[in-house]
Amino acid sequence: MSPQEFIDLYEKYLSGNCTPEEINQLEAYRDNFELKDLPWNDRMGNKEEVRLDILYHLKNNITASKKSFKGYWIAAAAMLIFAVSLLWVIGNRAHNGSTEIVKNSSVGTKGPVIPGNNKATLTLSDGSNIDLTDSKKGLLSKQGSVAVGKSGEGEIVYNAKHGEAKSVVALYNIISTPRGGQYQVVLSDGTKVWLNAASSIKFPTVFTGHERKVELTGEAYFEVAKNKDMPFKVAVDHMSVEVLGTHFNVDAYKDEEVIKTTLLEGAVKLVTSDHQAYLKPGQQATLNQQQSFNIRSVNTEEAIAWKNGYFIFNNENIQSIMRKVSRWYDVEVVYNGKVDERDFGGTVSRFDSVADVLKSLELTGTVHFKMEGRRIIVMP
Repeated sequence: MSPQEFIDLYEKYLSGNCTPEEINQLEAYRDNFELKDLPWNDRMGNKEEVRLDILYHLKNNITASKKSFKGYWIAAAAMLIFAVSLLWVIGNRAHNGSTEIVKNSSVGTKGPVIPGNNKATLTLSDGSNIDLTDSKKGLLSKQGSVAVGKSGEGEIVYNAKHGEAKSVVALYNIISTPRGGQYQVVLSDGTKVWLNAASSIKFPTVFTGHERKVELTGEAYFEVAKNKDMPFKVAVDHMSVEVLGTHFNVDAYKDEEVIKTTLLEGAVKLVTSDHQAYLKPGQQATLNQQQSFNIRSVNTEEAIAWKNGYFIFNNENIQSIMRKVSRWYDVEVVYNGKVDERDFGGTVSRFDSVADVLKSLELTGTVHFKMEGRRIIVMP
């Protein structure tokens, strides 16, 4: 959205003519800005880190939200603060020759603890690795008839030559995100995959045979390209998710007690060695350690909040919340004393500083935090 589009939409909001979707777009604008047409050089540091740094300062200076729209001047102020923030960040980096950003000095950190961003490693079939974090757009690798490239939007795209997909030998690639990372890949069949932090997906460069099968660890959101002749399968631990064309999320972190599969569109079949289950849109299946399924209706927005840049906690205990915080901010979490077992609820931007997230949780009065470097101590 351009600044003028933002102002036009804001004026529409003031007149009371915005749809709910437009209101969400307006409120989310500050989370989605990009650094366009900006000459970049190494003295300015990593471009994505600069974007996150600006976002941090912008979000901490603009208090307007759906609860407090005061007037037309807010839109103009937002543009002004953005420009000033940009100049401040670049000037500060050039002066210090440093790429360090967002120090949470108020909570005593000794180093930068910043929100996660787009970073991952691509492992090719020959075992070689490509760091996707700072790779430039364009061709990254050629594997047989498949070209692997990075798009202008920053996603990895696999393009197979038309008509050759079924006649070639599939080579397997792996994309892995670290703690504090996320990434998006478009597979050769057109299926889109969003990887959350500390996750990986193994897949063939081109799908052959009678099925499209990938292997997942961690969490990912899939928008599967329809192909009735080749079912799409996601293998996670002791379970398989089988679909033809659909949108769903799989949460299969090793440190979680259950595997969660949430369906947004279409239909999926879940299979283990002893059980199987079918999901309808709006349903979520949890697979426990006894390998049995529990199916319930859920708010699907909660399951994919991470993909849209948010934490949404709905009756969630502190241990579960802190596992998410630990993965996204790449911090260690330790507990000092017995913490209240009550559940928490609320929505927080994943691009807020970790200090802001912790302060929001502390407002309940049931839990407190202390930061020592990259360690968070949880206390009653």
